[in-house]
Amino acid sequence: MEQGKLKIGKYRWAIVALLFFATTINYIDRQIIGILKPTLAHDMNWSEIDYSNIVLSFQFAYAIGLLFIGRVMDWLGTKKGFSLAIIFWSFAAMAHALARSVTGFAAARFALGLGEAGNFPAAIKTIAEWFPKKERAFATGIFNAGSNVGAVVAPIVVPWITIMYGWQEAFIITGLIGFIWLGFWWLLYDHPNEHPKVTKEELAYIQSDPPDAAAKIKWRKLFPHRQTWAFAIGKFMTDPIWWVYLFWVPDFLNKSHGITLLTVGLPLVVIYLVADIGSIGGGWLSSHFIKKGWTINKARKITMLICAISVVPIMFASVVSNVWAAVALVSLAAAAHQGWSANIFTLASDMFPRRAVGSVVGIGGMAGAVGGMVIAKVVGYVLEWTGSYLIVFIIAGSMYLIALLIIHLLVPKMEPVNFEEKLA
Repeated sequence: MEQGKLKIGKYRWAIVALLFFATTINYIDRQIIGILKPTLAHDMNWSEIDYSNIVLSFQFAYAIGLLFIGRVMDWLGTKKGFSLAIIFWSFAAMAHALARSVTGFAAARFALGLGEAGNFPAAIKTIAEWFPKKERAFATGIFNAGSNVGAVVAPIVVPWITIMYGWQEAFIITGLIGFIWLGFWWLLYDHPNEHPKVTKEELAYIQSDPPDAAAKIKWRKLFPHRQTWAFAIGKFMTDPIWWVYLFWVPDFLNKSHGITLLTVGLPLVVIYLVADIGSIGGGWLSSHFIKKGWTINKARKITMLICAISVVPIMFASVVSNVWAAVALVSLAAAAHQGWSANIFTLASDMFPRRAVGSVVGIGGMAGAVGGMVIAKVVGYVLEWTGSYLIVFIIAGSMYLIALLIIHLLVPKMEPVNFEEKLA
């Protein structure tokens, strides 16, 4: 058996590397606003409500984009679809440099949200096409770790560019990175059936799961199924917590512990490096359980339960007096979220055929973005009225356990959707 394993090619992991770097760029472009928030709020006299409206604009566009982008990915295919998305969001990222008002930033964030909506539906669809189910959570965890690397790179690079050249140049320089990735994508990517570097043995391994039905699946046929709603509700409840980390943790560290633009880099680097461990570890853990003989249902849910419990201590982040104690609590929660994220994304490919994965991830992502719209306003008003992050972190600590309970009630056995009868 070991000898047989050695004969299987490894090109699918090169594809994961491409997805990893795309996700890294995606998060660099979206996180800049959070890092520069104290600076921009001071220079432009933003209130907490103003900033929440700018964040809301991104979330609103992200929701709109995810409503249709998954279907676009299923229609165009991941090579063309992903290319279109990164071109659009890279131009939108650079457009922030032209903004001079709340309205201007909101417009740029809206465009960025539309473009960035393509990243995860394209990436999850690619994983479904390139990996058997037993490896998907691990592969997803690896590419999803790019979100943390992006969140690590941004607080290191953005303050330096801003201090040396200005905040406008920070948006322009980081926005250009997407076009570099685009060149590698076109050189290295193709469908596994058509890729010259995929061996027959690796292709057989990739396609070792039972084949999907040949018939097309109409978008509207996804909504009646409990599996769609389980995925969407899970995303609606937990995606917004990640937005809180991205868009408000720099501000939390500034207001609660005096961390400035010059010193914010190290705490954020720690938070997102730990989150990387959570992303890869969470994906590896459920894949490890499956290889040990656990059912997919048990492996995914036990891993998600571990992650959900690990988020709970963040409730105390706003009351600890030591900055590194606060960083440790946020780091643990961020790592747990990423482990959760690697597994909830994989639920879509566990329960739906490959041709529908992009659409299902789009629907779930849209639900998560709508949740992000809600949390943007909630956080804005809570901070404006109380000046404290206590309520915000209590919400963050409780959402995952509630979401997992709902997912389990909707899909107690997490069986795949059977479209055969309805498509006949």
